[in-house]
Amino acid sequence: MTDTALHGTTSDEGVRVNREVRLMRHPDGALEVGDLEVVPAEMPVMAPGHVLIRNLLLSVDAATRLRLDPVSPPGYLPALKPGETLAGMVVGEVVESDVEGFAPGDLVHHDLGYRDYALVDPGNQALGVAGSLAKLDREIGPPELQVGLLGMTGLTAWAGLFEVASLKPDDVVWISAAAGAVGSVAAQVAKAHGCRVIGSAGSPEKVAYLMEALGLDAAFNWRDGLDAPLAEFAPDGIDVYFDSVGGEHLRAALDHLRPYGRVALCGAIAGYDGQPPSAPENLFAATTKDLNLRGFLAGTFADRLPEARAHLADLWSSGRLTLDLARYDGLEAAPQAVVDMLSGRTTGKCVVALG
Repeated sequence: MTDTALHGTTSDEGVRVNREVRLMRHPDGALEVGDLEVVPAEMPVMAPGHVLIRNLLLSVDAATRLRLDPVSPPGYLPALKPGETLAGMVVGEVVESDVEGFAPGDLVHHDLGYRDYALVDPGNQALGVAGSLAKLDREIGPPELQVGLLGMTGLTAWAGLFEVASLKPDDVVWISAAAGAVGSVAAQVAKAHGCRVIGSAGSPEKVAYLMEALGLDAAFNWRDGLDAPLAEFAPDGIDVYFDSVGGEHLRAALDHLRPYGRVALCGAIAGYDGQPPSAPENLFAATTKDLNLRGFLAGTFADRLPEARAHLADLWSSGRLTLDLARYDGLEAAPQAVVDMLSGRTTGKCVVALG
């Protein structure tokens, strides 16, 4: 992981060249670097009604893993076949445009990441409505801010807390995977909203990060257990659980939620390398406690992105929210970035600077 200037990919002769990250084979269990490959690709040719974009900063997201198995979860985006190119959110710069409202030099985001250059039809989205081509305001912040905090990562955290979990000041909130991209934003937003925030992560280093860098009220390593620290840090129970893990984490949340508690089901990364985790044996607690458990996709709230972006930008500018990046250099590093992010070796938002 390194810091690097952002620039387009060119050959030594100054000619534009293009590469793509393709699925080489379906992973057997945990994703390995060799399951993906970076290959040369034809340079996109400008076409009517399209926008040619030089991709700058790729968002590496856990949801990508769901499409790499032979069959994706029911109702989700279709699984990729070996030889197909990955899709992902990316911030880029317009090179050529035949679409009103987009001009060369504009900063945009779209969903044809995992390649150096993309020819984008604004009417087609690889990731659904969430991946729509949109122009970004350079005055708000650099690509790093736009792809993470002010992009789909920020929207996921914001919508999960406010639209799904109906967050209120003074709530006691547990955020799982709190050192990750979405979790770290959700934890800070909840803290800024006046909540008592407990975060969990998978290493002592990440626990220290949650306490020292993010300023949470409490944090613990889930590998040492779930029930004991929740009982210690929230002896009267929790009001909101932001779930990115599923499995035993959800089981523990059901035990420790107070009556009328709310759960935002964002993801279930515990099952991404195999069978999805089954429903916890204590699911009936949702009935006896009058709990509200709601799953959601960020794209459902795509129309709320301007509102979420304004809220998050205000927190950022006032210093109440930070953004930490696990940054990789060059498209050739993308397979390693995906593997590292899924295995928990990264902290904050994982991105790949293309060039």
